[in-house]
Amino acid sequence: MSEILSTNPVLLLFVVASLGYLIGSIKVGGSSLGVAAVLFTGLAIGAINPAFKIPDIVFILGLSIYVYSIGLRSGPAFFRSYKKNGLRDFVFIVAMLSLTGLIATGLFFLWDFSSGTVTGMYAGSSTNTAAMAGVIEFITNAYSETEATALTSDVALGYTYSYPMGVMAAIIAIVLMERLFKINYNDESKKLRSEYPLGEDLTSQSVEITSPDVLGRSLREVSKEHDFQLNYGRVMRGEQVSLAHWEWKFEMGDQLMIVGAKKEISAAIAVLGRAVDSGLSYDRRHYDVRRIFVSNSRLAGRSLASLNLAAKFDAVITRIRRGDVDMLAHGHTVLELGDRIRFIASRKDLKRLSAYFGDSYQRSSQVNLFSFGLGIGLGLLLGSIELTLSPSINLKLGYAGGPLIIGLLLGTLRRTGPIVWTLPYGANVTLEQIGLIFLLSAIGVKSGNGFVESLSAEGLQIFLGGSIISLCTAFITLLIGYKLLRIPFSFLMGMVSNQPAILDFAKSRTGNRIPDYGFSMVFPIALIMKIVIAQLLFVVLQT
Repeated sequence: MSEILSTNPVLLLFVVASLGYLIGSIKVGGSSLGVAAVLFTGLAIGAINPAFKIPDIVFILGLSIYVYSIGLRSGPAFFRSYKKNGLRDFVFIVAMLSLTGLIATGLFFLWDFSSGTVTGMYAGSSTNTAAMAGVIEFITNAYSETEATALTSDVALGYTYSYPMGVMAAIIAIVLMERLFKINYNDESKKLRSEYPLGEDLTSQSVEITSPDVLGRSLREVSKEHDFQLNYGRVMRGEQVSLAHWEWKFEMGDQLMIVGAKKEISAAIAVLGRAVDSGLSYDRRHYDVRRIFVSNSRLAGRSLASLNLAAKFDAVITRIRRGDVDMLAHGHTVLELGDRIRFIASRKDLKRLSAYFGDSYQRSSQVNLFSFGLGIGLGLLLGSIELTLSPSINLKLGYAGGPLIIGLLLGTLRRTGPIVWTLPYGANVTLEQIGLIFLLSAIGVKSGNGFVESLSAEGLQIFLGGSIISLCTAFITLLIGYKLLRIPFSFLMGMVSNQPAILDFAKSRTGNRIPDYGFSMVFPIALIMKIVIAQLLFVVLQT
């Protein structure tokens, strides 16, 4: 078997990936290693036989796809997040990441680590695979094969031993600081509800108009006055059923179908009248309810308002499902390929609506290889540009930073003329996962032999050093962010969630999606800064 794997790198790649993924899915005490287990599996298998090798092109391909996919998905949220407190948050993020680098530098002089080990500790304590990969790429290009192998092994060693605490430190800090600050997540959620859509479960309810305060007034006027975050479907007046529109005026006894979160619906009922169990939602004589896929590329990247659907169809869109999240449909909502839209429409318009939006699951799951390849190509070109910071320090964004920046920009643009840059949600998640698995498999196998040779007391020292870096950074970030900058703790938890496992833990504490917004704001800029800081750290300490 060993001989087969040593002569068949593709087989080796998928053996590492599959075994690592299986191990990562095993939960111990409610926690699991996740995709990171692929790296550890690669290290173990790579240590068995020095002849086990995965071509470098797999590493490059995985890294580029991984960061580009993240950029495409995070772009809109990234730029939107900085409109309000952009400068403050940017300075805060950079300061905290620089602090992490300074702590790592202090350990370099205190415990006499090698530059490669400290750089790996920096990347591992922040659970940033791309930063480690960027340093490895720099080493590969700047040193001979013999020197590069030794230095790469040091980087992987530092990363591997410090990674576990990189995950645990943020969780420990969150639990302790929320108790110290006596955080009430329900109160924070109420205060932030208008600023951040929390993605509550959407439902529908029929309401009978009985309140004299709304009689004769338009739906637009009443909805705006009370700031209802709702959508409206069918309305029944007597025996006549029609679709609600903004200029429709309330009359006593009307029955209106409203769609939204339970709290919003309850607030609306208190204003409009009383909830009723009518047959309105089941009346399919003239209007029907359907879910269809957005697979028409001409509509991707366009807002619902720009489609002017009311002039083309007797229909209203009430909600949109993207991934696992249901969203209310608004005029400013931008469609993406793979979205499932739920609409109420005249039965005669059902087929035309399906044809208009595409409604093809297969097409909505496909990757446009032209735009995807062009986007990554532009990212690789940007990453190849060398930046001279000093006579002795030349840096490149490389295979990680270049595709990430281009991904952020193109993900925000969404489309340029006929070219749709964004990917269907499911395809994006799949490519991101495949890229990460390729990346971790290649790094693990390449560094496995050197890792085994380093199993000694040094490993414990690296673990302790990584723990110091991770814990100090997490505690200081939460303390300064909450007490000094007054950032909501729910949002701040997302900012310190540098790994998906931490983000999931944060959301389990809050019971809502506010940490997602902190994570989306920080992750792209933090990824870029960590890549740059890691390379600077290595270059400065190596000289």
